[in-house]
Amino acid sequence: MSLKKLTIALGLALSLSSLPMMAMAQDDAADPAPAASEETESNFSWNLTVTSDYVFRGVSQTMREPALQAGFDYSFGDSGFYVGTWGSNIDFGAGGPDMELDTYIGWNHDLSDDWNFDLMLTRYNYVGESTAYGSLDYNELIGVVTWSEMIAVTLGYTDDYANSGADSTYLGVTGTWEVGNDFTLNAGAGYTTFEGGGDYSDWNLGISRQFGPVNAALNYYDTDIAGPQVSDGFVLSFAFGS
Repeated sequence: MSLKKLTIALGLALSLSSLPMMAMAQDDAADPAPAASEETESNFSWNLTVTSDYVFRGVSQTMREPALQAGFDYSFGDSGFYVGTWGSNIDFGAGGPDMELDTYIGWNHDLSDDWNFDLMLTRYNYVGESTAYGSLDYNELIGVVTWSEMIAVTLGYTDDYANSGADSTYLGVTGTWEVGNDFTLNAGAGYTTFEGGGDYSDWNLGISRQFGPVNAALNYYDTDIAGPQVSDGFVLSFAFGS
């Protein structure tokens, strides 16, 4: 593997200017389809989101430009198993891919009235890159433990981050609280490690409200690293789902 591709994949501290080209994925690892999606009697669900920026673990995937995102899920009855796909436009710079299309399979199970466990294997697929740029596709195993539908702890691991052959681990904690008048407050913090260095922290704080079929959200994102594509501002999004 070339040094250029390794730098792109890992975002090493020695070259923070490569951050615009970092291979990332959807904003919330705890939910492969970050748009609001509610349970229905059908095993099939969908979600659609329009957002002013696509941020994943503190890093913009669209050069701080808007994104259109959509996802589809199918659950297999009471077994807890599900499959799905999720996509978004992206921008990693010249020669890079222009679309992310994730596919995943998982198992969700209520451990008790208060505790839930979700285990998911996600394949991050990047489409449209030039031959010289190289493929960034990779797999990540993600586990999420949720308490009272309010606090969630996420652990993600891959042994081939961005098709680089290097390990990467993500640990995140998120919280969601209803604050009255149909408003919901959310907050989160995460830590990402890379084999070879470049580890960093990210955090976010936001508020959302349901307006009929539309969920409107305003979130602030920030990290402890610097770079032209590292998010340190507000993101407005509108989500639809069923």
